[in-house]
Amino acid sequence: MRPFRQLIAIAAVATLVSACSTGGPSTPVPTSGPPSAGPASDGPPSSPPASAGEPTPLIVGLGFIPSVQFAQFYLADQAGYYDEEGLDVSFLNEIDANLVPKVGQGQVDLGMSDGTSVIPAVSQGIPVRYIATVYGQFPSIVFGKASSGIASAADLEGKKLGIPGRFGSSWIMLQALLDSVGLTPEDLEIVEYPDFGQGAAVAQDAVDAATGFANNEPVQLERTGTEAFVLHVDDVTALPGPGLIVSNATLESKHDAVEDFVRATLRAMDEIVADPSKGLDAAIAAVPELGQDRELQAEILDATVAVWQAPGTEALGEIDLEGWQDSIDFMTELGGLVPNPVTVDQLVSEEFVGGS
Repeated sequence: MRPFRQLIAIAAVATLVSACSTGGPSTPVPTSGPPSAGPASDGPPSSPPASAGEPTPLIVGLGFIPSVQFAQFYLADQAGYYDEEGLDVSFLNEIDANLVPKVGQGQVDLGMSDGTSVIPAVSQGIPVRYIATVYGQFPSIVFGKASSGIASAADLEGKKLGIPGRFGSSWIMLQALLDSVGLTPEDLEIVEYPDFGQGAAVAQDAVDAATGFANNEPVQLERTGTEAFVLHVDDVTALPGPGLIVSNATLESKHDAVEDFVRATLRAMDEIVADPSKGLDAAIAAVPELGQDRELQAEILDATVAVWQAPGTEALGEIDLEGWQDSIDFMTELGGLVPNPVTVDQLVSEEFVGGS
């Protein structure tokens, strides 16, 4: 069995990375179609509208690193679902902090972003809308070894907890989790790992717990034969997980293409839920290095699929409007994250999916 530190290196391609969990910009990696978008500007969209009878080009920004977690996009592309909808889709990989402004300015047509990134972005005047939920359950979690004795948020009091930094969605998640039991970060010993080594720190007993992702670090830890505990913020408060975003201008100029893209992607997600091997094969075809440890990638994909749908929703993609309002309220209370008031209607468009 591979040491945990080696597993982290191998599974880096599987880390869900947003503004909260990246050290800096990545090099955009298109997996098909035209070159990736250049620096953000106020110019026209990077993929112009198609002529009559031609496919509509769409540039879609995914997370920081090509990953099995984007299997639904790879499957929809390879299976021809985007082609059937009259779309010419290309992907690029970018961190959340860079991707949201690029979507807002039309450099990228659609992108994946945390809801907790969309709220402050719109509050600061970036004109984006969240149009479909991909992660119905918030993927940022607190985890550690079951032997630590931690079984609830209250048990974190006085414990040593590793984080990448005091920013982003994982930091917001931690504060919400602690707030639910009357604690604050000051009630813990916080250890920062800017190089994202908090998972290794848990394995080496350097910390009692750490922030991570439900479909990454706990999977790796348990693969070493160590039982893990996982604390989910969804158990105490709703935070909107990563989903598809689009600019207001693109939503108007490419409305039908956006609708077609959402439909094709949800079709692929439904197929992967029914048969995860389809998603795994598509991910390995798109990112061949994932095939170096197919078993690990299968476990990560299973954990990813498990958080796609929120309890109580009827279909993938549905948007929890009440959860968005709760998130606005909570992030506003934290101070500084929502400089200007925003409403759910300014943040979300549920015309392509259901709402609850």
